[in-house]
Amino acid sequence: MSRRRMLAGAGAAGTGLVAGGLGGYFGRGAAERPRSPAAGIAGDSTSTVSFYGEHQAGIATPAQDRLAFGSLNVVAGATRSDLRELLRQWTTAAARMTAGKLVGDVTTPYAPPVDTGEAVGSPVSRLTITIGFGPALFDGRFGLATRKPAALAQLPPLPNEDLDPDYAGGDLCIQACSDDPLVAFHAVRNLARIGMGIVEHNWMELGFGRTSTTATSQQTPRNLLGFKDGTRNIRAEQTSLMNDYVWVGRETDQPWLRGGSYLVARKIRIFVESWDRDYLQDQEHVIGRAKISGAPLSGGTEFTAPDFRATGPGGQPAIPGDAHIRLASFEHNNGTRILRRGYSFTDGIDPQAGTLLGGLLFIAFMKSPAQFVRLQTALAADALNEYTQHTGSAVFACPPGLRPGQQFGDALFS
Repeated sequence: MSRRRMLAGAGAAGTGLVAGGLGGYFGRGAAERPRSPAAGIAGDSTSTVSFYGEHQAGIATPAQDRLAFGSLNVVAGATRSDLRELLRQWTTAAARMTAGKLVGDVTTPYAPPVDTGEAVGSPVSRLTITIGFGPALFDGRFGLATRKPAALAQLPPLPNEDLDPDYAGGDLCIQACSDDPLVAFHAVRNLARIGMGIVEHNWMELGFGRTSTTATSQQTPRNLLGFKDGTRNIRAEQTSLMNDYVWVGRETDQPWLRGGSYLVARKIRIFVESWDRDYLQDQEHVIGRAKISGAPLSGGTEFTAPDFRATGPGGQPAIPGDAHIRLASFEHNNGTRILRRGYSFTDGIDPQAGTLLGGLLFIAFMKSPAQFVRLQTALAADALNEYTQHTGSAVFACPPGLRPGQQFGDALFS
């Protein structure tokens, strides 16, 4: 047995144990009452989001401020039983962490601590953990080929992309969201640690600011372009739209996925230096909205529906024909919608150009990845393409939520 696998076993042994005298992230964590995904309030650092429910938390949950997103691959030699046991351990650990508790016992002096410990003393800050399965997980390694949804496949080549293979795909994904960045990072780190010897990191990204609104109680945030982002996003309270465009229903060929959703992740670089040199009027024409108010250029306020037939001086369209909001609109795409849940990121400085390496980690949930393909194809003529480029891509099937006693792997292996 390898040392890595021995360490994984040591971690597994303590996963379900009570966290000794440390109790939880914060002193009174055990006394707090879990809240429903719709009940969390941004900035309320003592709020928890229920891990259990009809759907996984972290999809319709009001978007938190911070993200840690990890893509992992199952290592060569891992077996079907290894994968099933890993998903069982992940379930236990995720339920504990989202309740503000340590992963397990950290009092054994002659074994590696089961919890890495960096989040001790931090507020749980509405932590959610969302798990997804990539297309490659359903190849011949684990006997899951007959459980692969027909819609789950790597995305086809799309406009405005130059994909980096180091930011592509993955057998499994972990999306951890919280209003505390350390707590989100801690969640991904600990699940990866539990999986040592079974899974390894494929790629990872940290998001420092949300770029979407998923609840009516939230204000619209801004992206690195300085514009409000997600004004027309689906809201969790819009039940009919969620059912029509986000939650997988009876249309799927895999009953185990009903109540789940597909996650599309796209790493999008924004060439901020070029954008920052552009005139304000040009920036607004590229987006189709006023930069400060967020109102569509056809008039009104931020939440006024864009009038794509309105004209301006000289009879030209008030919202240009290649404006982002026009080409991305559901009116332009046969009603197609998705639930956006993206975050701004930075990877430091480009060592050759001396420019910022940053942009948008675009994350969206939908009933079928075909919805994203349709929208991205429609953006081939988007004026915003001059300032952005898609450099990473992955798609995952996120199973439905769990009831107490159920495990992430139940849907696949039952």
